Amino acid sequence: MSDKSKEIRQNEEIDLILIFNLLGRFIKRVFNKIIDLFKGIFHVIILLLKPVVDNFKLISIVVFSSFILGFIAEKLTPTVYFSDMLVKPYFESKYQLANNVNYFNALISSNNLEELSNIFEIDTVSAGNLIGFELEIGPETQNDLLLEYDTYIKSIDSALAAEVTYEEFLENRDILAGSIFSIMAKAYTPEIFPKLEKGFRKTFENEYSKKLKKIRDSTLLIEKIQVKNEIKKVDSLQQIYFKVLINESEKKTPTMTGSSLIPMVNEKTVTREYELFQEELKMRKSLRNIEEKLIQESEYYDVLAGFEARGSTYSDIWQKYSLLLPALSFIIMVILFGAFKAFNFIKNYE
Repeated sequence: MSDKSKEIRQNEEIDLILIFNLLGRFIKRVFNKIIDLFKGIFHVIILLLKPVVDNFKLISIVVFSSFILGFIAEKLTPTVYFSDMLVKPYFESKYQLANNVNYFNALISSNNLEELSNIFEIDTVSAGNLIGFELEIGPETQNDLLLEYDTYIKSIDSALAAEVTYEEFLENRDILAGSIFSIMAKAYTPEIFPKLEKGFRKTFENEYSKKLKKIRDSTLLIEKIQVKNEIKKVDSLQQIYFKVLINESEKKTPTMTGSSLIPMVNEKTVTREYELFQEELKMRKSLRNIEEKLIQESEYYDVLAGFEARGSTYSDIWQKYSLLLPALSFIIMVILFGAFKAFNFIKNYE
């Protein structure tokens, strides 16, 4: 038994030694592969940098010259100004707003200054300074987005709603899904922006929006008449209860019966003054809400923040020619030197 146990232990030790040897060789191969990978990356970097080092003087002259040309181009390019206007459309007039923004940009692209001057009520010289308009969703809070998501989920089928996550909703959300919109105008003159508001005031009205407003107003007026009639009925009941209470107060003196000296008290009539009062408060609150809605949403839009009196300077990375031209020149020269080396290598290859 002792010999067998010794053999088993020896076999186990041999197996462990083999496993450790295999594991060591595997780790060594992985480590060598990683070293080879870094050597390859280093070799490629050196190959890419070698043409730059070999032609450093030429590249420096070209890059510096590109910087000078880009700086001159920046100085010669007219300054671009921009300003934002925040609007809240009603009665689905946001679709007309988006359509008109595209139309205005098309007029600017085609240099149709007469039509632009008629729309915005400005002269053709000012219209020629317009560069374009951009429409974006206005500022929104997290609560606004959650409420919009909840409304959307309730409007679709329950089986489909279970598959639509909040992140997917935000990712696939269209620009016209918002309720507040930012209109950014760009121009070559900073004083033109307040004059553009007149043109945008015309863009919210269309036949569809007028139809929706008319339906909304008619519905609210009908509700208003109904609430007023209900208030009149409640007032009439209150007057009746008031008269009953007055009559009872006049008859509350106790009378004596003929057969006995026990006083007889008139039984009090049950009324609902408090319930009627609460109902009247609810109706008057509903009436006030209807009147506030008719007043607050009497227009097709609200301007939450108009264009500034003077626009701000517009800065865009694609207009930084003093940076773009040197970078572009450097990349082109590196590609050319690399292509030239590859050409010579292929030509001389045997």
